[in-house]
Amino acid sequence: MITKRIIPCLDVRDGRVVKGTNFMGLRDVSSPVELARYYSDNGADELVFYDITASAEGRGLFTDILTEVARTIFIPLTVGGGINTVEDCDRVLKCGADKVSVNSGAIRNPELIRQAANRYGDQCVVLSVDIKRVDGSFRVFAKGGREDTGMEAIAWIRRCVGMGAGEVVVNSIDTDGVKGGFDLEMLDAVCRAVRVPVIASGGAGCTEDFVRLFRTLPAVDAGLAASVFHFGEIRIPELKEELRKNSITVRI
Repeated sequence: MITKRIIPCLDVRDGRVVKGTNFMGLRDVSSPVELARYYSDNGADELVFYDITASAEGRGLFTDILTEVARTIFIPLTVGGGINTVEDCDRVLKCGADKVSVNSGAIRNPELIRQAANRYGDQCVVLSVDIKRVDGSFRVFAKGGREDTGMEAIAWIRRCVGMGAGEVVVNSIDTDGVKGGFDLEMLDAVCRAVRVPVIASGGAGCTEDFVRLFRTLPAVDAGLAASVFHFGEIRIPELKEELRKNSITVRI
């Protein structure tokens, strides 16, 4: 069985980690450097760093903070926010990122995925998709969940994987920060559509949510969460021990 990954997410705004509910009502949490160090030392398999307002504000990602985070940790680092060109990818990779996450930039220019995959390899390109239900369908949202693109999400994901995205992060806006469990229906639809690693994001509230995720959808490769880790509601070593007890393979 493939080892399941546990991935904390740092949503960074103005140099600080923040968290909200349904992508709204953001509140300050901590320093990204301090939090990254904590997760690297306490069992996280990877770390995701999103500059969550870079695309909406039309600017580049905060590379000074990113460089400090990359120097601090000893686990793979995925970085997103304001990635609009291959040059943006190059910039964050040179800052120490292992993978580049594309979202709004790929919506504006889907060829970005193909260009980045050709230059750095599929394994380096992560498609992050913010999805919300609209009139009974899964719809892609852009600019940190602020803008409805009108695109159907499953078709968009399938298209991007075909162009070279080597991994997909499924961010459910409907369940984000609600702590009622992962969006299993949405994740199942994505897993059925593509054959690349799928990362579940949005909705984790307790250890059982991760157990249910991996038991119900064995095709999901990783569980990503923010506030439950940031505020100590779930501690990663204890989470992994519980997963192991439920015959779910994790790196201890």
